[in-house]
Amino acid sequence: MGAGIPTTRGDLKRAEIFEVDDQRERVKGGNSVPCMFNPFEYTVTKSNSFKEPDATNSKNAPKAEFSKGGAQTLQLSLFFDTYETDTDVRDETNKLWDFMAVKAKPNKRPHQKDSPPLVAFAWGPFYFVAYITNMTQKFILFTRDGKPVRAKVDVTFTQYVDEKDEPPQNPTSGEGPINRIWRVTGGDRLDLIAANVYGDATKWRAIAERNQLTDPLALRPGQLLRIPLE
Repeated sequence: MGAGIPTTRGDLKRAEIFEVDDQRERVKGGNSVPCMFNPFEYTVTKSNSFKEPDATNSKNAPKAEFSKGGAQTLQLSLFFDTYETDTDVRDETNKLWDFMAVKAKPNKRPHQKDSPPLVAFAWGPFYFVAYITNMTQKFILFTRDGKPVRAKVDVTFTQYVDEKDEPPQNPTSGEGPINRIWRVTGGDRLDLIAANVYGDATKWRAIAERNQLTDPLALRPGQLLRIPLE
């Protein structure tokens, strides 16, 4: 099942996991894993931490002070099957393991550590940018010679990058003015986006030019747009 095939075996628009850069956009030529079968469900969780400075202050419920916010996590199960093609299913699942491998950061700052790549799970309008922090692979079907041809993979993504934060900018990149990021949702148009961020719908051309959009009406849900600051 190649990355160029837009649908799953059930002819549904396929979910995909792919490498993204610090601007949360797909890395050109980066690793990509399109789902053979879309997940039946996924779970997003978040927790906050509190501390109890004086547990004796109340008989029924101690007073608590907010300590820190926890990262959002996304948990899902993926299913891979290569029985029909008689190929090793690990040829597909190993691409997921590559997302957990530490990679050298290009042009990294002093004392900055290498880390696994930042990835996105994209399915329709849902676009979750995170690191894969846990993965369990279970092989459930084998050929007569012991080759695995079916596997279930449970994946946990941890969102250490807040999607509401402005992506970091490289002041030496020479890419022009600093940008904000807008994630397109259903019904969005460039003039409506310009009216929202600038208060002036006629400034949609600045957004189109910055994102090299030849057709300003061809926006897709989940697409990330750079929004130049005025």
